[in-house]
Amino acid sequence: MPKTGVFVGLITLDCIYQTHSALQPNEKQVAEEVLLAAGGPATNAAIAFSALGGHAKLVGVLGQHPLATVIRDDLAQHGVELVDLLPTVTTPPPFSSILVNVATGDRAVISRNAVDRPQPQTLPTQNVLAPADCLLVDGHQMWLGEQLAKMAQSRQIPVVVDGGSWKAGFEQVLPLATAVIASANFSPPGQGTERAAIAYLRSLQIPQVAVTRGDRSILYATATESGELAVPAIQPVDTLGAGDIFHGAFCAQSAERADFLVALSGAAQVAAIACQSFGTRRWIAPLSGMPSQP
Repeated sequence: MPKTGVFVGLITLDCIYQTHSALQPNEKQVAEEVLLAAGGPATNAAIAFSALGGHAKLVGVLGQHPLATVIRDDLAQHGVELVDLLPTVTTPPPFSSILVNVATGDRAVISRNAVDRPQPQTLPTQNVLAPADCLLVDGHQMWLGEQLAKMAQSRQIPVVVDGGSWKAGFEQVLPLATAVIASANFSPPGQGTERAAIAYLRSLQIPQVAVTRGDRSILYATATESGELAVPAIQPVDTLGAGDIFHGAFCAQSAERADFLVALSGAAQVAAIACQSFGTRRWIAPLSGMPSQP
């Protein structure tokens, strides 16, 4: 029976353009490629978890704006169960415009994220944690993430926090985590370096802590050891969503109760594969036999 992962946070619509160079002021370009896909840290992680054989539940706010149909269809195509906490909302979902440099794989993103989204004030009517083998919180629905993390902790369900960047309210969520996978941009107040961030997280008694740093080694620390873990050397085509996919792959390993370093290494392998194709979906086709996303 497949493991179940619950992913709480941001749901966006991403419009992704592949360009041959960075845009200059007043310049127009014809994109090499373009695609629309559901996005957001928890969303991409849920899709990665599903692609790796798990049952993913995505908990967040989507609503019934016409653009939400594109997101809903993408989630259904990739086997993600949506738990929409405000299904009657008519405002458009957050929209991200993303430029990916075909020469380097670097991406530039502009988005409102969840700034204008209504925040749910009640928990899901259904028990989304039954059954659940892991919970991921991305911090974009902080109150909801905190409440579900408390429930997961009481049931001894692993809680993974996506520390892409520091967000107000993480002070309440982080101590509930069994693992925090942060990025190099994660900077708690007064902690200006990657190693200082790790020290801060370990001071909260979080059992497993790691900081991903793109093509550089992963820094990690547990109660008994710390060090660096090498990542695959690749020529990236598109780094968009690499961290999100890493988190989804880590959760897939966490749901199977894999050793921390084994889970980190496996997640790095999956993220490296994802970075070698355009967009956040094409890496899935070789794993599942699905047709490539156009």
